[in-house]
Amino acid sequence: MTKKIIVIAAFLIGFVGYSQENTSSPYSFYGLGEVKFKGTEDAKAMGGLSILADSINLNLSNPASYSSLNRVTFAVGSTTSFNTLKNSTTSEKAKRTSFDYLAIGIPMGKIGASFGLMPYSAVGYKVKNTFTDADNTSLERSKRYTGNGNINKAFIGGAYSINSDFSVGLDLQYNFGTLKNTVSESLIDNGTAIQLSTSEKNTSNINGLSVSAGLMYKRKINEKLDFYSSTTYSPESKLNSTNTRNTATVTYSSSGGTEYTNASNEDVVTETDLILPSRLSIGAGIGERNKWLIGSEVILQSNSNLVNRFTNSNTFSYKNSQTFILGGFYIPQFDAYSGYFKKVIYRAGLRYESTGLIVNNENINDFGMNFGLGLPVGLSKINIGLEFGKKGTTNSNLIQENYFNLSFGLSLSDKWFRKRKID
Repeated sequence: MTKKIIVIAAFLIGFVGYSQENTSSPYSFYGLGEVKFKGTEDAKAMGGLSILADSINLNLSNPASYSSLNRVTFAVGSTTSFNTLKNSTTSEKAKRTSFDYLAIGIPMGKIGASFGLMPYSAVGYKVKNTFTDADNTSLERSKRYTGNGNINKAFIGGAYSINSDFSVGLDLQYNFGTLKNTVSESLIDNGTAIQLSTSEKNTSNINGLSVSAGLMYKRKINEKLDFYSSTTYSPESKLNSTNTRNTATVTYSSSGGTEYTNASNEDVVTETDLILPSRLSIGAGIGERNKWLIGSEVILQSNSNLVNRFTNSNTFSYKNSQTFILGGFYIPQFDAYSGYFKKVIYRAGLRYESTGLIVNNENINDFGMNFGLGLPVGLSKINIGLEFGKKGTTNSNLIQENYFNLSFGLSLSDKWFRKRKID
């Protein structure tokens, strides 16, 4: 057990130090960035379906699930993303690897608890826009937009089983992180960069509290079939953002390098409140215990209240978002004595999300297909997931993302507080 704790601590240190740019989506420019999936790799492999409470696997999407644990459980996951970004004329490829979560679940009879760390959102983009000056066709203007950073979420939660069918839970979350973006504008005359250009650097240091509550209910339909349902709700909360803006002059050297000179010799500092939108999820499904499950889930989020940290523009706006999920799993024979692949969990799911972001009068939607395997190792599991998806559109000079995600998760279970018997 000590070795497991050391491994988990190493992952935690790596998560904090590494996860500074774990997206390459240009749409992470808007709002609080690209919002990450709140859950484990096994749930992601079912399209994000998270209606089931398990005795040895954490369900991080609904805090009411913690009271179903009967083993101390460590969970950690990461994802490698392969993206193709394209518009109507060109395409580029990008790759990112990021940690998705690190959590510990502890059972205490009818009570269960969990704590951990995961990203709430991520920013990471590099976009260049070049156009010809209307008054001088030999003069070319170029704007570069770059951004990076994360909002991370440390959480602690508890759950209580009212009876064998019904449980409730609550998570308290501390959100923190730094988001940065830079806008550089340059002039090119007949292929030569003009010496003096401008650069604007914006930094937002963000922190604040939020909560989420959950309910889970299950009951027998008949001798074989069970009914499962899950509800979670997170009320709207506010995050404090301390914003720093620095405007500089860019000088190009003869070797092609750049030097930044502070034009005003001081930063502009403001404080604003950012909205963490309310979120409601409702899901239900049927299945046979340790055999199969099929279910669906709907997630509603009040994104219409979102605002950007610095930019005010009439080219984009927000509306409330909706996510629709259909997924499930199948186990050929979970207690098979021979034939390892009879005990493997086979998962699949579909997800459609209307993100609520509108750019150039185009709705930005996201569609994904998921497949996964749960490979048992004693009471622990190795979870592997594949996701194929498409986000955005090439209409109205926008960018479409075609992505392939490879996810890897570990769920390590053990029994603590055992009484040693000496014969």
